[in-house]
Amino acid sequence: MTSIKGAVTTATLISSSSSSCSLSENQSGPSRLSFVNSVGSINNNNNNNAICCCCNGVNDARFSSVQPIINIQQESTFTSVNGDPSSSSSSPVNGKNVKHVSTIGKSTNILWHKCSVQKPDRQHLLQQKGCVIWITGLSGSGKSTVACALTKGLHARGKLTYVLDGDNVRHGLNSDLSFQAEDRVENIRRVGEVAKLFADAGVICIACLISPYRKDRDACRALLPKGEFIEVFMDVPIQVCEARDPKGLYKLARAGKIKGFTGIDDPYEPPLDSESKPNRRILQIVLKQPEVNGVSPCEMAETVISYLDENGYLQA
Repeated sequence: MTSIKGAVTTATLISSSSSSCSLSENQSGPSRLSFVNSVGSINNNNNNNAICCCCNGVNDARFSSVQPIINIQQESTFTSVNGDPSSSSSSPVNGKNVKHVSTIGKSTNILWHKCSVQKPDRQHLLQQKGCVIWITGLSGSGKSTVACALTKGLHARGKLTYVLDGDNVRHGLNSDLSFQAEDRVENIRRVGEVAKLFADAGVICIACLISPYRKDRDACRALLPKGEFIEVFMDVPIQVCEARDPKGLYKLARAGKIKGFTGIDDPYEPPLDSESKPNRRILQIVLKQPEVNGVSPCEMAETVISYLDENGYLQA
């Protein structure tokens, strides 16, 4: 339901097969818009103008009576289009315009609905390019600290960001997932999908998770268009991470009280490709933290910000 502020009557948005829109009055109360597959007319005794979100126009709702609504329910033939939203289309069947829908995973008969405001419009509004900065590394490598320093630095430059922290998302969205192998895969998948939505909104999304397996990170990268997934590898020796041990997890893992802990009895697979290579097949930034004379989180964040600035992410 979509409410129109300031309106008094209840309106139903009528959408015909020719994509024209009109409004019909129901009972008095807060206005709402809903889509139905029929053709109708307008009635609004309060002389309010209602904005039609489909036509980007204003319907002058000043009709005195409700005309009969003519139902044009259509028989639909649902066709899978291999899960590609951009391939959703319509074609004539027996003279009727029938939508082709998709089957993705366990979701059937779904159709990607395009809106008139697209990603370039949002990016122009924000004066930045939506992307995902994926910070990966061992527990205690400083992922969350660098993510916060990065979002602070970008915020100071007037850029809109959002941090998806591995622990934070487990407080809500992923609270139903454990740390077993299959749940860790699902955890990464969900964060990747949410990060994609943020990037599509034009936001610079900073995801910071251990994400130990390359195939899971590659799956998240594949969700986004080329150039919108920037991998930041926290290349910090495990000795440094274990010495920090901010949550005491390494100590518990060494004592055998935590099983499958990354870096102890479960592997971490570091990225193989470097952004500095000539082919730049994968965008990647490596932040090294030596055992002595370490680099500060702010300095690391500035390295990422400089990369974003030099490659046009901080302009529309």
